[in-house]
Amino acid sequence: MLEHFGTAAAALAAGRAEWAELGLPDTALDYLRNPDWRRVEQDLAWLERPRNHLLRLDDSRYPPLLRQIAYPPPLLFVHGDPDRLRAPQLAIVGTRNPTPLGRETAHRFAAHLAEGGLIITSGLALGIDAAAHQGALAGGGQTIAVMGTSLDRVYPAKHRDLAHAIAERGALVSELPIGTPAMAENFPRRNRLISGLALGVLVVEAATQSGSLITARQALDQGREVFAIPGSIHNPLAKGCHTLIRQGMAKLVETATDILEELGSLAAVGAEQSAIATDAATAPNGLDDDYRQLLIAMGDGPAGVDILVERCGLTAEVVSSMLLILELEGYVAAVPGGLYCRLKS
Repeated sequence: MLEHFGTAAAALAAGRAEWAELGLPDTALDYLRNPDWRRVEQDLAWLERPRNHLLRLDDSRYPPLLRQIAYPPPLLFVHGDPDRLRAPQLAIVGTRNPTPLGRETAHRFAAHLAEGGLIITSGLALGIDAAAHQGALAGGGQTIAVMGTSLDRVYPAKHRDLAHAIAERGALVSELPIGTPAMAENFPRRNRLISGLALGVLVVEAATQSGSLITARQALDQGREVFAIPGSIHNPLAKGCHTLIRQGMAKLVETATDILEELGSLAAVGAEQSAIATDAATAPNGLDDDYRQLLIAMGDGPAGVDILVERCGLTAEVVSSMLLILELEGYVAAVPGGLYCRLKS
């Protein structure tokens, strides 16, 4: 309607006959004749509050990359700094139920990429999304959350403090009018905005039926770069990433530098940041030699006690006791299947 009539005012003034010529369904025609002005008033009341913004499609502050996608939102609700939406961004997405290693990887990648000059964009969901936002903030960078609800509410509610922190250092964004609750159909719909705002999308741990793969495919359709982090063949949450890589849909990355080098010319960011992936032969200082050797033996993927016994030459009882100490100290984490993975390097 905006493309056809030129302005929203002209579109509303046209009348049902002209609207019908555009092939709009009867439900839309009926609504245009009797708009819900109460909802409009709610939007305008929200707009009067501090740091709330409403960007029209023709607004100079509207993110140019998002304007290029198919069916860009005619309105964007923004709480925070709307100028952040025009800055170079990388989207990080993944499962809501990550392994400890996956959560740590998302956090560390986000921190390094934020230090490298990219704004980290995600969806404020549990799991990888939250780890990405938190990593960007921990790295002293900025982050953007694209919401699946309106901006007068936070979903999930446990991320209320995180949402406030994001708004202070970036922005919360939604295309949904004020008063829209969490509804399942709105979350896949918002994923096109996560990828549309960004130069590229990084997938960290995703099952084969994950919504993150939908975001990756949308990113490809939008002409964005797609990256994926490989994982252990024994980790079901690595299968989605492996599928993307195997089918040539995503580029395999092991370090933040891989992404910064790929996006550097587009984002005008350097690739001088240190790599995240750590040499498997590196172990933390301050530990006894036996503990260091055990961490080295774990490598980069999950490992069971029996495998570690074979690699280290220690008894199962000793290895189990050492793993307990390392878990308490935050060096390793237990993952499903009786396996352990290394968190610190």
